[in-house]
Amino acid sequence: MSDAILAFLADYWLSLISVIVLLMLSAFFSGSETALTAASRSRMHTLESNGDQRAGMVNRLIERRDRLIGALLIGNNLVNILASSLTTSLLIGLVGDSGVAIATLAMTVLLVIFSEVLPKSWAIASPDRFALAVVPAVRPFVAVAGPISSLVNGIVRRILNLFGVNLSSDMPMLTAHEELRGAVDLLHREGAVIKADRDRLGGVLDLGELEVSDIMIHRTAMRAINADDPPEVCVRDILESPFTRLPLWRGSTDNIIGVVHSKDLLRALAEPNVEPTNLDIVKIAQKPWFVPDSTNLKDQLNAFLRRKLHLAIVVDEYGQVQGLVTLEDILEEIVGDIADEHDLEIQGVRQEADGSIVVDGSVPIRDLNRALDWSLPDEEATTVAGLVIHESKTIPEERQAFTFYGKRFIVMKRVKNRITKLRIRSADDTAIV
Repeated sequence: MSDAILAFLADYWLSLISVIVLLMLSAFFSGSETALTAASRSRMHTLESNGDQRAGMVNRLIERRDRLIGALLIGNNLVNILASSLTTSLLIGLVGDSGVAIATLAMTVLLVIFSEVLPKSWAIASPDRFALAVVPAVRPFVAVAGPISSLVNGIVRRILNLFGVNLSSDMPMLTAHEELRGAVDLLHREGAVIKADRDRLGGVLDLGELEVSDIMIHRTAMRAINADDPPEVCVRDILESPFTRLPLWRGSTDNIIGVVHSKDLLRALAEPNVEPTNLDIVKIAQKPWFVPDSTNLKDQLNAFLRRKLHLAIVVDEYGQVQGLVTLEDILEEIVGDIADEHDLEIQGVRQEADGSIVVDGSVPIRDLNRALDWSLPDEEATTVAGLVIHESKTIPEERQAFTFYGKRFIVMKRVKNRITKLRIRSADDTAIV
């Protein structure tokens, strides 16, 4: 029997080598497909900008991803079928008709291990490096097999059209911003991006989705100067304020006639014969800038930078003053709270010993989510109190409790129709209110 096997090997050694080469080619096509589809486009763009020609080849190939994948699949299936056919022919010549079953089992094991799992696992472990290594060989193959791939793709599209599926009109499931956010969240869960960096990147991505009304200082909390007050009172209020810029109103808080900058006030007081008692506060006020409450933060940030201003008065569609927004408010949506030595420290969120959280009703939902890594929705309401009112469809009484989004909200204090303080705990916590 051994002599027969040796004689067989001597007669068919070329076919055996061919099978081995075909298995290696199958591994090459499988690994190349995985690496090139998983390669980072941003990384390749950076490398190409730095003069890496192979990165440029990768970018050219993945620009037409369907053509690339089609060509590699054609190559992969071609070598797999040829390898299986040669192996079957060899084993039939060696052991007879049972060689078909043996060849099927043997090639299944070899193809799965050495031509699928092993190269794809290797490629996915370092897709960028793998893609750069194989692209010089893949590129000419795609150039040759590309027309066949395009023909196959055309046939596939026509067949799918018969079933009402139009590939050419299908839009991506995710926008670029959603893809970026998903990548950042995934990296955060894996520990590659810390929470603070995730929040900053998320803040940048959210600018186009948030409106000025979502972050403005509401008119009920807005500090402003009455132009009809005595000049010395206005000067004292401005100097005692923690804010650099203050709106100036006359007759009614809806009638904003200017914005006073503390630096302009100090310059005016430094003029000869000018005292706090005879200062005309209206003359040193800058012209107010009114913006709609529906302006998104991305546009408002650009407007702040373009006009070189730091404060704008927010009005609704009827022209009524709703509040004010500052450049710092928008920047805080990106980098988090910015405090300086003159800021007032307001405790809006407090951790209790029993694990519950006591919050002011005016605390923005986004700030609470950032501070506690929660995911309360902020599409329908801006503040925590607004969220409770929206979900309960009523103005709750004190000590009323509601459960939604996995949290238990207990109203601790209400002033008129405003919820001013709440206690929040996990919905699983059965502690007595």
